[in-house]
Amino acid sequence: MSFSIRKAASEAKVAARQVARLSGEQKRAVLMAISQHLIAQVSNILSANQLDLEHAKSVGLDAAMVDRLTLTEERVMGIANAVASIANQTDPVGEVKALKTMASGIQVGKMRIPLGVIAMIYESRPNVTIDAAALCFKAGNAVILRGGKEALHSNLALAACIHHVLREFDIDTAAVTVIPDPNREIMNKLMTLKEYIDLIIPRGGEGLIEYVSERSQIPVIQHYKGVCHLYVDKDADLDQALGLLENGKTQRTGVCNALETCLVHRAVADTFLPRAAAMLKQHNTMIHACDSSIGHFAEAISATHADWQAEYLAMEIAVRVVDSYEDAVAHITEYGSGHTEVIATQNYTTANAFIRDINSAVVMVNASSRFSDGGELGLGAEIGISTSKLHAYGPMGAESLTTEKFVVLGQGQTRA
Repeated sequence: MSFSIRKAASEAKVAARQVARLSGEQKRAVLMAISQHLIAQVSNILSANQLDLEHAKSVGLDAAMVDRLTLTEERVMGIANAVASIANQTDPVGEVKALKTMASGIQVGKMRIPLGVIAMIYESRPNVTIDAAALCFKAGNAVILRGGKEALHSNLALAACIHHVLREFDIDTAAVTVIPDPNREIMNKLMTLKEYIDLIIPRGGEGLIEYVSERSQIPVIQHYKGVCHLYVDKDADLDQALGLLENGKTQRTGVCNALETCLVHRAVADTFLPRAAAMLKQHNTMIHACDSSIGHFAEAISATHADWQAEYLAMEIAVRVVDSYEDAVAHITEYGSGHTEVIATQNYTTANAFIRDINSAVVMVNASSRFSDGGELGLGAEIGISTSKLHAYGPMGAESLTTEKFVVLGQGQTRA
């Protein structure tokens, strides 16, 4: 029987009403059971993932995509732990806050409520299936998940774990729908179903984000590329800065919070860059260097304008020497994608200026860009990192998947 996305979306809207009525304790119990069932089903999940990996290699997917696609026992445990962390967070739904009495005598407050039905369109990463499902459920929403064809077996295996638990708790399985057909026409139809779906979140390459943003009839929160910078200030601790560069660039290259550009103040360039060159050479990193920095690298290619806005997602980095703090800020402002920026400095005044001057979603002082992650920032997991300055900006946890309504308490007051 063919899959009907309209039918699935209609059923998700019905299921969303049931999820919205669940108590915080009920949602916690369901999520803890999902976490435990993922661990129990790890061998089945890995077997399904192996099918996807074999197909990925046969069609020549690049290394970054394969890395995102790959599940290991350790990664499945990490996914399960993230679900448990989400389960144990405070319920974002239902509390009335900021209640105040107006001159008329009415009391006015705001209550956080679910958005309704959220659609996720994403590529490659099977962990998104679980992270998105858990966060949407915690926030009282239903979710429709459209992963890439390269991860279909993995996504369906993970969905089976979720549905097993939902049935145990007598919850409509349409609360979490994984689209079983990767046909693009289904995705195109999904983006028109505004009578059922309240929000679309695309997560993947820049092409996917643009495709969804241009065609969707439903509001979109965008997760554009991560052109993340490290600025090594003239007052940096250079040992510390070198560690931030190594961790941010080389620990895991195929993720959006990896460093793509290193800016170095001219005052410390002759000291820092030779050390950076030696470290990056150990990791076989390709360097795209400006005219002022290229001489410090035994093997480097001249950086072009395109390199300043490149998201390599590989063992590559652009390096530029800047004459001042102001030049570093100007570079980031012009070429950054609004994701994550890092400064290495021991100067308190400069650090505070960087925090004020840089308006990316995450701004860091003397910490690795790799901490720009929902789990590391206390969200349990993330449904994405919004680079849209809407109600959510940066890593999005459960609270970002809710909105607010006004609540008015009166004693029969009427307006004059």
